[in-house]
Amino acid sequence: MGAGAGQGGQGGGFSAIVPLILMFAIFYFLLIRPQQKKAKEHREMVNNLKKGDRVITSGGIHGRITSLDEGTVTVEIADKVKIKVLRGNISVLNQGGDQNVPKSKS
Repeated sequence: MGAGAGQGGQGGGFSAIVPLILMFAIFYFLLIRPQQKKAKEHREMVNNLKKGDRVITSGGIHGRITSLDEGTVTVEIADKVKIKVLRGNISVLNQGGDQNVPKSKS
């Protein structure tokens, strides 16, 4: 019995690390990498904002960009109603106007 216990411990260090490496690789390709790609696309979209773009904030407010600052965007949500929103809180961009904004059925 003593010899059997000694043989099981010889390859134990390397064989215990292999499943951890495989799990990390699976997490990287299924979770981490897609999240980084999505964050990069959002960062590029926020950097490319310009006056006149129609946007939706992360809070669900629809509007049109009227001015841009370093960290904020002024969005017109109704006639003569403007709000300042942090650039990072812009979640959807419809460039050029109303052609991509869905119309409600009322």
